[in-house]
Amino acid sequence: MELFHKMISAALNISEKQVSNTLNLLKDGATIPFISRYRKEATGGLDEVQVENIKTQYDKLCEIVKRKETILTTINEQGKLTAELQKRIEGTWDTTELEDIYLPYKPKRKTRAETARQKGLEPLAMVLMLQRENNLDAKAATFVKGDVKDVEDALKGARDIIAEQVNEDERARNAIRNQFNRQAIISAKVVKGKEEEAAKYRDYFDFSEPLKRCTSHRLLAIRRAEAEGLLKVSITPDDEECIERLERQFVRSNNECARQVAEAVQDSYKRLLKPSIETEFAAMTKEKADEEAIRVFAENLRQLLLAPPLGQKRVLGIDPGFRTGCKVVCMDAQGNLLHNENIYPHPPVDKKKEAAAKLRKMVEAYQIDAIAIGNGTASRETEFFVTTQQFDRPLQVFVVSEQGASIYSASKIARDEFPEYDVTVRGAVSIGRRLMDPLAELVKIDPKSIGVGQYQHDVDQTKLKKALDQTVENCVNLVGVNLNTASSHLLTYISGLGPQLAQNIVNYRAENGAFDSRKALMKVPRMGAKAFEQCAGFLRIPQAKNPLDNTAVHPESYCIVEQMAKDMKCSVAELITNKELRSKINVSAYVTPTVGMPTLQDIMQELEKPGRDPRQTIKAFEFDKNVRTINDLREGMILPGIVGNITNFGAFVDIGIKENGLVHLSQLAERFVSDPTEVVSIHQQVMVKVMSVDNERKRIQLTMIGVEQS
Repeated sequence: MELFHKMISAALNISEKQVSNTLNLLKDGATIPFISRYRKEATGGLDEVQVENIKTQYDKLCEIVKRKETILTTINEQGKLTAELQKRIEGTWDTTELEDIYLPYKPKRKTRAETARQKGLEPLAMVLMLQRENNLDAKAATFVKGDVKDVEDALKGARDIIAEQVNEDERARNAIRNQFNRQAIISAKVVKGKEEEAAKYRDYFDFSEPLKRCTSHRLLAIRRAEAEGLLKVSITPDDEECIERLERQFVRSNNECARQVAEAVQDSYKRLLKPSIETEFAAMTKEKADEEAIRVFAENLRQLLLAPPLGQKRVLGIDPGFRTGCKVVCMDAQGNLLHNENIYPHPPVDKKKEAAAKLRKMVEAYQIDAIAIGNGTASRETEFFVTTQQFDRPLQVFVVSEQGASIYSASKIARDEFPEYDVTVRGAVSIGRRLMDPLAELVKIDPKSIGVGQYQHDVDQTKLKKALDQTVENCVNLVGVNLNTASSHLLTYISGLGPQLAQNIVNYRAENGAFDSRKALMKVPRMGAKAFEQCAGFLRIPQAKNPLDNTAVHPESYCIVEQMAKDMKCSVAELITNKELRSKINVSAYVTPTVGMPTLQDIMQELEKPGRDPRQTIKAFEFDKNVRTINDLREGMILPGIVGNITNFGAFVDIGIKENGLVHLSQLAERFVSDPTEVVSIHQQVMVKVMSVDNERKRIQLTMIGVEQS
């Protein structure tokens, strides 16, 4: 265990003590959000990402231990496990080196070398490798018996054995690895006859570039096309140089034996070594590309989940449409559905006056504060129709992303919430609720369906799910949730709660009414002390008797605040509302062996802004009224837009038409930008200039260089 702590410490540049304390907390059942928020003294203030990295490294080391056990058992069963070999296996923590050591002992399906050994040709292979025999034909002739037909057959079998030995030689494998590392080229060619089908991959029809320069998005695009049978892909170094390096290692004379070894080396490289190392590099580069794509996706998801909420306002949600009309829903400040109906302001039905009257009536009857319009089909037309109406009150109008709304509306969660309504009503509710609280609504949708990923169907699905689930959990716990209004689905992501406990909380709330204190959580069936410790600090009760129940102050620290209030001769509520009283507190006086300055500083921040939402304030936005389709675009136009998705190569911006425009990495700023998130974030409002429009391919190139940002 101490060895693991040392290794993780070195890999992550985090002290051994921090690593050790973090792993002990994880072992005791603490969650990542809880550790990073409430155990800063133990971890030295590590954030969620660092705690997650420690856990990931530890899990990897445990996997290596399991693999070593399997390898040692297998070699031991063959009776080939020496003390030296065991020491080597136990001493390595490099998975590539471990597999290289194991390769000669790995059970194989029947190979050409194995067939040759069964024919009794291994001694001849040894003679060839010694490269001292001067009358090779005569020597080989002594092996012509049984299944060995003639001298050439004997030599061929011996070469097969040598080829396998070369392939399993660690030094040889590392030499070829080094060549791949330094000079491998990845090439792609379109499969003959598939040119039309592969049109969207035309950039890769005759593609070649150094593997180390191939970006993750290009690699994933190439691999996707290969999987679809549209491209042939290869990774190859300089073959001649590779063979030369192997020959320098294995060919040590200038006689017939040496020529046989040289022939075996060439065969080994082409038939065994090169394909094996190519597969290794294909897997390794794919893994790296996956990690990069998953990182981008997780960061985009984090930004999307932490998008500014409108808050508890009465919202009218519209799912726009032409032929089928616009589905309209009215909701109260808690997001409960009060009313729904259809209006038909657009062709072919075109009942504008009736639609306008209905809309005005709903706004008035349900005292609507804001309108949310989905950004799909008929969005711009519906926005124009709504903003040209006269209402009895000032209204904010927002265009909201519909991505994933259809997934939600057909899901079990939506059916459970609205069993008596169809998918169109549920979709409109989702659009309205996304405006009120994006986080609470988006957690109900599989993150892969939210539309902020890059090649999400091509990456390792297990790793993707793990990263996205962790991102959702971190975001939910960063914001905290209202214990009395949160859905069971939202509660599931709270530290220490799973689906069962979350449902138990909702059931308890339904039977007993709203929670009046965090302490009351202990009455929920199956809520033990450990689960309470993990979840309590992330749950808020706005109207609680104890004002600390609506803050991120953990119940285990209430006694500290109560002592502060006592020392200031005031109540906890007064301490929260009176800045002057708080300024008189000598924080360091409350340090104890278990409570240090990090916790005390967090408490003081909470008392200053109790229950503060870390998210920004939402801003109204309007697209250019003169741009409705791609045909309205002209080069040089400067337009307002919203960043909809971020990839390694740039940002996709919604400019109010069906097609999103791309601001390439090189067009985000006048300076060099390596990561688009340095400049832009999801849902950011930006000004862009149209560089070019490709109507045939529906591609729009945009720039932010030289465009003033408001």
